[in-house]
Amino acid sequence: MIYSKVKRAWVRWTTWEFLPMWLSNLPVAGFYIWHAARARHLLFFSAANPAIPLGGAWGESKYDILQRLPTGIRPNMVLVRAGIPFEQVESAIQSTGLAFPLIAKPDVGERGFLVKKIASAEQLRQHLTQYPVDFILQEWIDLPLEASVLFILFPGPKSRFEITSVCIKEFLQVVGDGRRSIRELILQNPRAAFQLERLEKEYPEQMDQVLQTGEVLPLGMIGNHCLGTKFLNGNHLIDKQLIQAFENICRQIEGIHYGRFDLKCAGMDDLKNGRIQVMELNGVLGEPAHVYDPSVGAWRAYRDFWRHWKLIFEVSEANRKMGVTVATLKEGRSKAQQYLAYKNQFG
Repeated sequence: MIYSKVKRAWVRWTTWEFLPMWLSNLPVAGFYIWHAARARHLLFFSAANPAIPLGGAWGESKYDILQRLPTGIRPNMVLVRAGIPFEQVESAIQSTGLAFPLIAKPDVGERGFLVKKIASAEQLRQHLTQYPVDFILQEWIDLPLEASVLFILFPGPKSRFEITSVCIKEFLQVVGDGRRSIRELILQNPRAAFQLERLEKEYPEQMDQVLQTGEVLPLGMIGNHCLGTKFLNGNHLIDKQLIQAFENICRQIEGIHYGRFDLKCAGMDDLKNGRIQVMELNGVLGEPAHVYDPSVGAWRAYRDFWRHWKLIFEVSEANRKMGVTVATLKEGRSKAQQYLAYKNQFG
């Protein structure tokens, strides 16, 4: 089947995982409002992670969060400020021991915003010139398994630890048949077809090529759902071994009680034993990514969203009882205005 624009529109508006974000999040907004009313504070969630501004809702520094991780799971990286001479960027790369390819990601952002795999110094120069914001330059972690793991570390004397979501990521690709062009292969798959305009910009010289039968062409190695990565429910992997491994890690990270690791590792055995490399640690708006598995569906997804907002409320209330203060509305409004202006400038 060829997924024309009309068919893509039909799939987008009738399939849970492809719904526009503003629409799919309407019920989630209701969950938030209910718990905000219970807490009697719109920014109640900011108390969940006292080490992160607003608990990690928006506008937080990814670099500052990554610096809190144990060194063994933290990637090699450097923060380069907007507008510094490129010679200083090159010097920072050399002194940190980074090498190309590397990942350039803005220090503030989400859902793959401006994230790019960079193959050379000249490509990096162009990227930083086009987007003059603070960037993290991070080592390219060449490990085969990418996953997300969401955890809850309840504060207080009766502290307990839970893993509530595991998501395994399957990257977008097409497989040749010796007849059809790459563009035609993309249009055979709705997940890939949604990415056609982006892929035509990124790989214009490849779109009319014909792959040999069985030849596999990866169409991206950035593990974001909005960039075509398939999210698979890995909750069956949650067991005592996995919980113990991640509890050992999370108890070393002060001030973060609700978070989602986006990570890479060599395989399932390494995941189970906490032998991981973390690319990002998200705060309170780190979703339980397993809900985007095509087999989950809207009902189960909203059930799990409800559960996670309930957990954020419970962790926040526990921290407030221990003296953690909630961000003021003025602080939240200021952060939101800054973040929206930033996204509008470059989005």
